[in-house]
Amino acid sequence: MKHVFTVLYWLTFLLTLPLCFLTILLVFLVTVPFDRNRSAVHSAVCTWCFLYMRLSPGWRVEVQGRELLPRGPCVIVVNHQSMADIFAVAKLFHAFKYVSKASLFRVPLLGWIMRLAGYVSVERGQPRSMQEMLAQCQRWLRRGVPVLLFPEGTYSANRALLPFKRGAFRLAAEERVPVVPVVVQGTPDLIVGDGPWMNPRATVRVRVLPPVPPESFSADDAALATHVRGIFVEALGTAAA
Repeated sequence: MKHVFTVLYWLTFLLTLPLCFLTILLVFLVTVPFDRNRSAVHSAVCTWCFLYMRLSPGWRVEVQGRELLPRGPCVIVVNHQSMADIFAVAKLFHAFKYVSKASLFRVPLLGWIMRLAGYVSVERGQPRSMQEMLAQCQRWLRRGVPVLLFPEGTYSANRALLPFKRGAFRLAAEERVPVVPVVVQGTPDLIVGDGPWMNPRATVRVRVLPPVPPESFSADDAALATHVRGIFVEALGTAAA
């Protein structure tokens, strides 16, 4: 059953992705003269992600704490479990620009959509790329747009929480904006890592935790990263790598 479902899902995804791209391109062309932050494009992307998460009647995505997301700029940090995480957090339907590995931006159609939405790329292990990513995130924050990062950078095979990289917390400390922890659970039950095998039944939970306000932390991004990681460890109740 899992193998049949996986084939049908990816076939549907590949067949509908061109329509997704054309829809988002149209939204971009219509709104770009007055929507400088590309909020309409991001909303369209979230809608398509939501539809893809509804392809299986056995998939459930539960969202809690959406009301805790602050208005205005903030740094949203999410634990990373699988490639489905970004589809899950899209159901927040909150304006943000998320940071993703540069290789995805080179994928036809998918990468074009990400560029149209103004998402931010980063090349792992490249200090210059990291600096460019932080600078681009800084520009979005100064325009009042939240940014979303996965501070682990990747995911572990056993679901353990990996060490947090400090880039997201450096941004928050320097720009004096809140850090918003968002806990995702259950995406490895939907798809393991980068796939391709998918299960027809899974329950995914997305929980927005109370923001950490800027006045509660100093400019010490390392201490902030440690503090926020502790919040995730407590919320997940699992081992840390």
